[in-house]
Amino acid sequence: MKIDVITIFPKELDLALSYSIIKRARESGIVEINFVNPRDFTKDKHKTVDDKPYGGGSGMVLMPDPLYKAIKKARRKNSYVVLLTPRGRVYNQKIAEELSTKKHLIFVCAHYEGYDERITEFVNDEISIGDFILTGGEPACICVIDSIVRLVDGVIKDDSKKDESFNNYLLEYPHYTRPKIWKNMKVPDVLLSGNHKEIEKWRKEKSLEITKVRRPDLYKKYLMEVR
Repeated sequence: MKIDVITIFPKELDLALSYSIIKRARESGIVEINFVNPRDFTKDKHKTVDDKPYGGGSGMVLMPDPLYKAIKKARRKNSYVVLLTPRGRVYNQKIAEELSTKKHLIFVCAHYEGYDERITEFVNDEISIGDFILTGGEPACICVIDSIVRLVDGVIKDDSKKDESFNNYLLEYPHYTRPKIWKNMKVPDVLLSGNHKEIEKWRKEKSLEITKVRRPDLYKKYLMEVR
């Protein structure tokens, strides 16, 4: 998979995406991540990418031309361009799985007060990571890339992805490790039994229980799915 990120903070994003699993995926060549800075496509000595909005209002807006030229620079025949914006479709695991099948992703990170509306004519998708406001699209981009890369074949073991939260609309069951007793709290006996059938049953029951209490919206979707 190839990923290009359009951002005015390429060094900061590169650093954030250079740890742990993402780092190993990049070093192994399974995933290639590059960065394109809209400032490289400006004409003035200050490399200006923003301006005041027409009609007045607070803040500055990213101008369309530098963003367009950055997209054009990164775009290929099979590219899928994603604009990170609060008004996009709300991101979830299903969308992560969908995007993980793309050969080439381009993420456009807005900043300041936002972006010139006309740039939306040159993107394929708009995504939001939730109902809250960030200082820019960069933190959201890190979350999205992290969730996608780990789903790419060869990045992590398939068994690690099988029972994760949000698979089949359920939250994941609890995990325990050594020691068996910690601060007078014991590991459930069933996990020490060696009975894999009972362990699987316990995990499913706990997954259902946690989802029903903490995410009733997902639990309802799960019930609809199994009917």
